[in-house]
Amino acid sequence: MKPAPFEYVRPESIAEACTLLAADEDARIIAGGQTLIPMLAMRLARPAKLVDIYRLADLNGIRTEDGFVVIGATTRQVQVENSATTRKALPLLAKALPWVGHPPTRNRGTVGGSVSNADPSAEIPLVAVTLGADIEITNPDGVTTMPADDFFIGPMLTSVMPGDCVSAVRFPVWSHAKVGTGFHEVSARKSDFAFVAAAAQVALDDDGRCLDVALGIGGVGDRAIRLDVSALIGGNLDKASITDAVHEATKVLEPTTDLHASAEYRMRVANVLGSRALEDAIADAKSPEARSAAGVVQ
Repeated sequence: MKPAPFEYVRPESIAEACTLLAADEDARIIAGGQTLIPMLAMRLARPAKLVDIYRLADLNGIRTEDGFVVIGATTRQVQVENSATTRKALPLLAKALPWVGHPPTRNRGTVGGSVSNADPSAEIPLVAVTLGADIEITNPDGVTTMPADDFFIGPMLTSVMPGDCVSAVRFPVWSHAKVGTGFHEVSARKSDFAFVAAAAQVALDDDGRCLDVALGIGGVGDRAIRLDVSALIGGNLDKASITDAVHEATKVLEPTTDLHASAEYRMRVANVLGSRALEDAIADAKSPEARSAAGVVQ
């Protein structure tokens, strides 16, 4: 099939892009196009106007500021994957990115595009929710930020309003002495959409006690969710305590059934992968290579 007719516009600035979006409720942003183009071809999306922001320099790049790594919306996923800053300051994102699509799609796909698409199985939104990232939104009135947990409201649904444009994602950096990460997912084939995914990050002190912990689950319900495993902070980090904490935390999940997996399967796998991700994160934090990212962030 071919796309339905649409008008194509390439604005010269983010302000112009926001004005175009505010003036036409049927306008859609396009950047990397790795999700939107197939939807257009199958006529699952029929925007009247496409606003191409891919070449806006202000939206591209990775920078550090005030305890955050800020990734511009049009920054290609491969740029983030290959970035030394990502590997040092955002090891969880670095661990998750190889699971995002395939190398050719990561060469064109953007961070902002993945976030804006809000697929419940997507890895970048999962990491954003797990780490408590802020989504930076630009509109004709200026720039605001919104917690990722408030930004994602359902499958392919976000809090973006007419005239809004996701301009960056602000990932907080943990500056503890020892930080470790773990990431697991189950899919039909590697790089396919995940039936269940789990992302974990743990900070330990020099004695191996847990200083901070974050665990997120994706693909189970209508959006990625961060689970409360704070019971592990300051406590015993053996296999039994991890399993108990994850089982208690996953009680809030509302798994869905579809042609790929049942709700019962997703709940069972969420518990298994959540525990594995935490165990990997703890082992990673205890490894000789684990070290603070404080020196990276200015």
